[in-house]
Amino acid sequence: MYSIIVVPPPTTEDEPARTQYRLAPGERLVFGRSVPEDGLRIGHDGVSRRAGEIAAHGTFWTLSNLCAHQTYVVENPEGAGEHIKVAPGRLDAPVPFEFSRIVLPAAGDLLPVEVWAPRHDYLRGEDGTDGEPTAPAFSVDRTKRYFAVLAALCEPRLRGAPHAPLPTMDQVVERLRPSWPAASRTSVQWNIDYLAVKLRLKPGPETAEPGPRLNGKKESLVSLALRFDLVREDDLVVLTAPSGRALR
Repeated sequence: MYSIIVVPPPTTEDEPARTQYRLAPGERLVFGRSVPEDGLRIGHDGVSRRAGEIAAHGTFWTLSNLCAHQTYVVENPEGAGEHIKVAPGRLDAPVPFEFSRIVLPAAGDLLPVEVWAPRHDYLRGEDGTDGEPTAPAFSVDRTKRYFAVLAALCEPRLRGAPHAPLPTMDQVVERLRPSWPAASRTSVQWNIDYLAVKLRLKPGPETAEPGPRLNGKKESLVSLALRFDLVREDDLVVLTAPSGRALR
């Protein structure tokens, strides 16, 4: 049973059919410009002879950076900018993502090595303890208009562009029209202000002290929502008008 699948970076010669390497738990794959026959050869002058090593485990994998001077970045393409850095010489750094992209800086190029890991194990069901339930960290109602506003703000980065600029107010209004025909700049701004208070980015009007306004409100909301998975890609369905229903 294989644990992970490694897909090498595309090259002009190998673009149509990129060879996949399948590793079972306990197996390792060294990669670089000059590696043994059973390794992953990356034919680029900017890649070290022995650049790194991938090791498969049961439900995760590790990355060793065998380069002496260059940091590697492991991105989560599904996580809206989520990534980890593996410093030069770091051995067996655990990678928590199910789908990952190792980015190798190589003489002006950024070479992507894709790694598909098994689905992680999660606790199923209730913990069976008695007493009062734990209060949720963030209480959001996905049927409300404020959630649709938050989803519209997060959409560009959830669609695979982690550093995409946030949509303008007019773009948010236009995006919300299918599910909220009466959306306007004023109503969208009201919901953004409401979210900033609801998610505790700023105090409510009854407790706020005089002082400067919160700068970068949209950026702060998106950053919080994506860090804690308040909005996921499958939540973007709220931006499409459901049959016979409208946002409240």
